[in-house]
Amino acid sequence: MINRRKSPATFLTKLLSHAKAAGEPFATMKVLFKWLLICVLVGLMAGSASAFFLTSLRWVTAFRESHTWIIWFLPFGGLGVGLLYHYYGGRANGGNILLKKEIRHPEKVIPLLMAPLVLLGTLITHLLGGSAGREGTAMQMGGAMADQLTHLFRLRPSDRKILLITGISAGFASLFGTPLAGAAFGIEVFLLGRTRYGALLPSLLAAVIGHYTCLSWGVGHMHFSIPFVPTLAVPSILYALGAGAIYGLAGMLFSRSTHYFTRIFRKHIAFPPLRPLMGGAVIAVTVWLIGTTKYIGLGLPTILAAFQTPQPWYDFLIKTLLTAFTLGAGFKGGEVTPLFFVGASLGNALAQEIPLPMALLAGMGLVAVFSGATNAPLSCTIMAVELFGIETMPFMALACATAYLFSGQTGIYGPQEVGTPKHFIYARLTGKRLDKIGESDGNAGSI
Repeated sequence: MINRRKSPATFLTKLLSHAKAAGEPFATMKVLFKWLLICVLVGLMAGSASAFFLTSLRWVTAFRESHTWIIWFLPFGGLGVGLLYHYYGGRANGGNILLKKEIRHPEKVIPLLMAPLVLLGTLITHLLGGSAGREGTAMQMGGAMADQLTHLFRLRPSDRKILLITGISAGFASLFGTPLAGAAFGIEVFLLGRTRYGALLPSLLAAVIGHYTCLSWGVGHMHFSIPFVPTLAVPSILYALGAGAIYGLAGMLFSRSTHYFTRIFRKHIAFPPLRPLMGGAVIAVTVWLIGTTKYIGLGLPTILAAFQTPQPWYDFLIKTLLTAFTLGAGFKGGEVTPLFFVGASLGNALAQEIPLPMALLAGMGLVAVFSGATNAPLSCTIMAVELFGIETMPFMALACATAYLFSGQTGIYGPQEVGTPKHFIYARLTGKRLDKIGESDGNAGSI
């Protein structure tokens, strides 16, 4: 029998293999500690920024409502912000589109300048009477500040994707007081149909830390009440599905109107700073003709009122057009809170025809129109549970899922990366197979 001795090279290879295996737990602990530290830093930064933003936003809103003459300065405020972005904004001009681009294909760190620029631009929009939201500002501040940690922690491009998602999640969660929805939203909204869960734990940690950081500064959030939720039965299910379809169409109208006005302004006004100047003049005259300020700014009083008393049926339509025009003209802000306005007021109007409680329909509209416009039904359902309670979840889930199906393939953040179509009708119209859509680009943009 031949005695085959192991060579020194073979013995050394096995020894190194065993050493590597023994060191894996320590390497894992090192990675976990690094990401825990990153999440803490991101949460603290995003939560503090949101607290300052919310406090400032409340101040400028109160000032505008007590000095309505200031709305006539909206064109000049828009011109000033437009000039600032045009000459000094650089890559920060990309806003949410830049965030989405860097998450899909990481190239360069987002400039920190994006955070103060979008903060200033949004506060001016609300101070002078534009109709806009706030989540875009929080997401951009969170993403820009988080991305500054890239060089400090020497992160790879794949890790940068997770870092940006954590910043977006922390900003969203701290702004609305919904940490679970914030964690899901950061992942879901940018990769339609191709969600990757590698970023879920970091996003959740950063979102929770950001939320409690904002609260620790003494800054609270809106509270809603749905006093009665009916038993889920066949008629109520059908009513929820029908309402969800209407909410989805409203979300599609909102997003398409925003894109339409954006194209119109870009087509007819070549110099970007002149777009908010001209648009601001139109908005100021429109507000004067309407004779009320309920459709400008965030519209929080109307949102709350939609849960309690009947409102004019056309509120959702005016808010949709005024917000789409404001954002299309180039003013800074966001879309989510106006979507809350549109959804809650539309649900209030539907209560006259659908035999479900007014508060429930307003709540369903608040999250379902948001779901349709962002293509994020899971995040919106989670948000509904955080805002309205677990007992409302069946109705909210039905409305959000149906709105998602009826809102088209694009949303407020532009065409999202489509991994799978929403339904077979889209596949038939595009000639794509359900199991093949999204395969042509490999793993591009995955997290």
